[in-house]
Amino acid sequence: MTATGQSSTPPPYGIVFNWDGTPHGYSEHPQSLQQLLDKVYAPIENTQVGALFWCLGAEEAKWPSASLPVIGDAENRRYGSTKHMRRAEGVRAFFDRGDDLYPALVARGRELGIQVYCSIRINDNHFWSDGARREPPLRPEEMASVTRPHLTPLRKEHPEWCLGIDRAPRWAATSWNIAIPEVREYRLRYIAEACRLADWDGVELDWQRHAFHLPEDDAYRLRYTLTDLQRAVRGLADEIAAARGRPFFVGVRVGAALETCRRVGYDLETWMRDGLCDLVATNANSGTDPGVEIETYLELAREREIPLYPGLDSHGESGQGHLIGASTWREAWYRGLAQGFLARGASGIYIFNWHATRDSHRSLLTTLGALKTLRRRDKVYAAIKRHIRDRSELRYGAERDDRLYGEVPVALYSTSTGTGPLFHVAVHDRAADARKVTLYIELAHFTPTDQIAVALDGRRLDAPEVRSTASADPDNPANITENSWLGWPLAPAQVDRGMREIQVSLVARNPHLQPPLVVENVEIHIDY
Repeated sequence: MTATGQSSTPPPYGIVFNWDGTPHGYSEHPQSLQQLLDKVYAPIENTQVGALFWCLGAEEAKWPSASLPVIGDAENRRYGSTKHMRRAEGVRAFFDRGDDLYPALVARGRELGIQVYCSIRINDNHFWSDGARREPPLRPEEMASVTRPHLTPLRKEHPEWCLGIDRAPRWAATSWNIAIPEVREYRLRYIAEACRLADWDGVELDWQRHAFHLPEDDAYRLRYTLTDLQRAVRGLADEIAAARGRPFFVGVRVGAALETCRRVGYDLETWMRDGLCDLVATNANSGTDPGVEIETYLELAREREIPLYPGLDSHGESGQGHLIGASTWREAWYRGLAQGFLARGASGIYIFNWHATRDSHRSLLTTLGALKTLRRRDKVYAAIKRHIRDRSELRYGAERDDRLYGEVPVALYSTSTGTGPLFHVAVHDRAADARKVTLYIELAHFTPTDQIAVALDGRRLDAPEVRSTASADPDNPANITENSWLGWPLAPAQVDRGMREIQVSLVARNPHLQPPLVVENVEIHIDY
């Protein structure tokens, strides 16, 4: 129950779809209200999406505000690209014409049986480099001399309110330091105005875009400052709920693991215990984090029955270099993740950053939200992959707190006991119903003279079939690439529901190669 005495449990949504506002740029300027509504709802109409989280941004108001800079002001309405012009001037045109933009967005959702939240990015930092991401990241002291989208005067005037290069990854140095009271006051003012723009069903605080809020060495100790803002928003939501006589829900998007939350500064135990949120969604700061600690989160949520929605990001790089097409692999991987999340007790699935058309993601948006619609569909179950950018890359550090328990990639070295790394792949299908089940292991720098031993649940497997993505590509004249895929067809009894353990041990290494063998991916494919 909230302070108003009303139920604080949202209805089941199946799928929560976060639209990040990009449909503002999907039509030529000036975009009509009907064009926007069509672009927003076309992908999710007649799907399993039960809630739309509409991103209102982070810094500039996307409404006529008397106290905040309005979208386009940071660039003095002189834009560096047509894309930015369409988005900013398109938003301003709605209000110049007198269109009731956000009430219309909510009303259309209600017609379709979809609840609509406003979503606020607490610390979005997309201005850290130029639009093409070619320039080095900004230092806080450099902001005053730069004009970029959403780089507002307040941040330029107060570089000391930002994290700085000594307290965050280089690209996140210009992120707000939420420990600063004036920053929290500014964010609360933004959130309060946004929440009163329409009869929203609730508000989401998107803490994960981007998840750098406190000096990295002090984040755990300063977590009370993030809780201060979270508690203030709870109070705001209760005021709105009391005034209108029905709940105003508060959602949060946080990390997939409790350790991630602690590292960033989210005191999730307190947020859930004290009723500071009504819905929890998870994801990485960068990409999808499959390592959602569902059982842990559900135990924290048990007393207040707070629903959990594990997240899937666009993750466009995933699936590259596989034996099947990247989009085919990615869809099967999403289905495997959704199957596992739901089977373990999650309330539904959260979608982030899927820039969809009416049909581009329909096969997923009509199936990912329920176990019954995922049944007998091809799936990929995979060991968690922890990707860390090279130090030379501009966004080095973006994945600092993501996929903490990733098991791949890992180098294979000889050991005195003859053992190697152990990989865990959770299977949530009844494999006996499948047409084909295959274990795949991708090895980097593999040659035919290399020898490895592979055991599934303690039983050693026979020699695998070795394949290359080059030979799988009809347009590639080569037969081999740097990486090879080792495949083992499996009997259904070997991979029925449960946690499968795969051990890979180095037996012999080609003496002419300097780099070690690297296990890049460990996957179980279930094909129907």
